Amino acid sequence: MVTKRSSSARRRRSPAVSRGTGVLCAAAVAGALLTGCGSDDKDRGASTGAGEEAAAPATSAPASATGSGENLTEDQAERKDLVPKAKVGYDKALRTAVAAVPKSKPVSIELKGPPDSPRWDAEVATDDGTEHTVRVDAVTGKAGQTRAKDDQDADDKRQLADWLKKATVTAPQAAKTATDKKKGTVTSIELDDTDQGVPKWSVDVVTSDDWNKTTYDIDATNRKVLREHVDRD
Repeated sequence: MVTKRSSSARRRRSPAVSRGTGVLCAAAVAGALLTGCGSDDKDRGASTGAGEEAAAPATSAPASATGSGENLTEDQAERKDLVPKAKVGYDKALRTAVAAVPKSKPVSIELKGPPDSPRWDAEVATDDGTEHTVRVDAVTGKAGQTRAKDDQDADDKRQLADWLKKATVTAPQAAKTATDKKKGTVTSIELDDTDQGVPKWSVDVVTSDDWNKTTYDIDATNRKVLREHVDRD
């Protein structure tokens, strides 16, 4: 997966305007409507001198906000390099991973690098909670070696089996919920649970206009969006 996540607004000073200019303007208004004020904008620039500060120019959006400049963060640059290289989407890769382990269901999938050799690292599990890892080439879509995880204990398996049983929302449905909220590329999906023990899907969506990553936590029982977080790092 592409790795993971405020600044206060600057205060602008009002342009300095000399008292004399204000008097002249008032006189001009009284004598000839607004004729005398027409040159005021020019005079304001000239009136800025020692002890006065010119108005701060409007600040443009940082290059990292558009994704088109050079000032991308390290994570944004990594996403920009990696995401377009994946010719196979998460959905096809996930189907390939599930097919590699009979009678299994998706648990997670994540896009990883390097950019010249992108891959999907998937985890699937059988109904008893036994988890298997499957690596899928993100260019060819072919599955690599499949192996059972060796760090699961009995409690881990029971917990995962419980999540799989309760999760009536599928991984693709959760991904669709996320991309309906924000158009982009799904780079990660993971089954987990909330503090209340309700299974949820965490879906990462990367947008190509700024290369930010938005994570959606989606209730795996009703597709409700529980949380939305934008990672601008």
